[in-house]
Amino acid sequence: MYKILVCDDEKDIVSALKIYLGAENYDVLQASNGREAIKIAKEEELQLILLDIMMPVMDGISALNEIRKFSNVPVIFLTAKSEEIDMILGLNVGADDYITKPFRPVELLARVKAQIRRYMMFGGGAADETEKQVLRIGGIEMNDSSKRVTVEGEEVNLTPTEYAMLKLFMENPGRVFSPAVIYQTVWNESYTGSDRTVPVHIRHLREKIEINAASPRYLKVVWGQGYKFDGGGR
Repeated sequence: MYKILVCDDEKDIVSALKIYLGAENYDVLQASNGREAIKIAKEEELQLILLDIMMPVMDGISALNEIRKFSNVPVIFLTAKSEEIDMILGLNVGADDYITKPFRPVELLARVKAQIRRYMMFGGGAADETEKQVLRIGGIEMNDSSKRVTVEGEEVNLTPTEYAMLKLFMENPGRVFSPAVIYQTVWNESYTGSDRTVPVHIRHLREKIEINAASPRYLKVVWGQGYKFDGGGR
């Protein structure tokens, strides 16, 4: 049974989420502020966190910033439509996705299942050594058995979403991917054309694998078309 932490100071939302997620056989834990969420994330083996942005004591962005220091568990932000700027900040500190309130249960459950599935495939599940695969491009090495990524011999800490995105690029060096294709492949959802999730995650991934994110060696923009990953030539 997968464990999901729901952190929101609105009791009605927490109660509704417990009903929706409980019906899908998820084990639901709850918190009402960021400090409680951090404590639970340290004590429990979680597969997902649903995290509100605006909360008393400690807000969601501050909490996520602390959680990312010790955990790569996927995080979906619960946001109001008026919190777009905060949502972008959340993606920058390591959120994997967001959903605006009020949300539709079907959409929420689809996003929850997608994030947990990706986490278990790319970061949260044990891999069989017989399926060990190592990808090397330039100074970047990805071991898909151990889910370990190194840059010039130094290990980098990627979220499951960042890992999935990097794997897509490293398995297809030189191929140009549009934001729509990246979103549909990594998030397994249709692309709306106005979502800023892909560029934010691209920027965050660059900050972890590039020596100079402003002048990328590997992950490059192809103007008007999308992004590609090449062999690291200067």
